[in-house]
Amino acid sequence: MSEEIFDIVNDQDEVIGQQPRSEVHRLGSKHRAVHVLVYNAKGELFLQKRSMLKDCFPGLWDSSASGHLDSGENYDQCAVREVREELGYKLESVPKRLFKIDACPETGQEFVWVYRCETEGPFTLHPEEIETGGWFSNAEVARWISEKPGDFASGFVRIWQELREREGRI
Repeated sequence: MSEEIFDIVNDQDEVIGQQPRSEVHRLGSKHRAVHVLVYNAKGELFLQKRSMLKDCFPGLWDSSASGHLDSGENYDQCAVREVREELGYKLESVPKRLFKIDACPETGQEFVWVYRCETEGPFTLHPEEIETGGWFSNAEVARWISEKPGDFASGFVRIWQELREREGRI
């Protein structure tokens, strides 16, 4: 299987070239990703525990679905693709965009668009991507992150902080 090719971007999230996945991560090049937060009708958030086969953050809890944009792909296309690939669920439309996080150490130098959608599933978890998953209330996630932040991928912790700040302003 050939290695994924990612667009690398400048500080304004403008494409300036392409690099193989391994080089992007080795060099710390800025690139693009999405995180999709899937909620059910009870307001619970589906979190995934990343497979131990993952090269970044193996075995840690993360957003419902997340992933890098392929070269030439846009954020919305990637959000729909990642939910299908990781959760085995076909979205009927692009999920709602919530906010964008600029590339930073917590995200692994990824510009990240965060999306939200609501569904009950059912999900068919991709075993090479996800070890397990579960539904959690916002209070459970907040307490868990507060007590054991090391259980989570750093990008998700950053997203959770931004989500809480934005909800506090509403």
